[in-house]
Amino acid sequence: MDDTESRARRAGRAGTAGRNRVGGFDRIRGDFDRIVGSVVYATMTTVDGRGRPRARVLVPVWETGGDRPVGWLATFPTPVKTAHLAGNPHTTLSYWSPAQNTVAVDAVASWADEPDVRHRVWDLYRVGSPPGAGYDPAAYWSAPDDPEFRVLRLDPWRIQVLRGADLVRGAPPRIWRAPEATPAPDPGR
Repeated sequence: MDDTESRARRAGRAGTAGRNRVGGFDRIRGDFDRIVGSVVYATMTTVDGRGRPRARVLVPVWETGGDRPVGWLATFPTPVKTAHLAGNPHTTLSYWSPAQNTVAVDAVASWADEPDVRHRVWDLYRVGSPPGAGYDPAAYWSAPDDPEFRVLRLDPWRIQVLRGADLVRGAPPRIWRAPEATPAPDPGR
């Protein structure tokens, strides 16, 4: 085991579980926005009906101004993603930078096809939210009302932030949980 793995194990050991929880999202918002805005691409993992994971790389945008962040994903309604989320709406999104700055988001995904939501999400992608995350959706879809332009709402129940500098010091990741955190799916499923 190399030195980085050793520090990561120490940082994640069970004895630190209660000490690394933060009260409100505002305690990690700055680092969340900086890491997400600089990394941009997230790996999103879903599972099929037999519990097998599937990962894909994509660009979500986030609204982080309130007490609870909300993510949005402009996406094509691919058969695999649609089937996975119909069977289990829980997903994990992971951001990683070579500086070892990481964000992991455990969320519940739901389709949000209301016209006002589609227009708001279109605009969030165009301006970047947080700054740095986003793109011009017109490169993929004709307009917010394009039938292929679908929106997934991502409601986080757990967010973990770890800066590389903290990892080197052996500090544990900081974890925010939604007040009424959605329980994880039964692992025996």
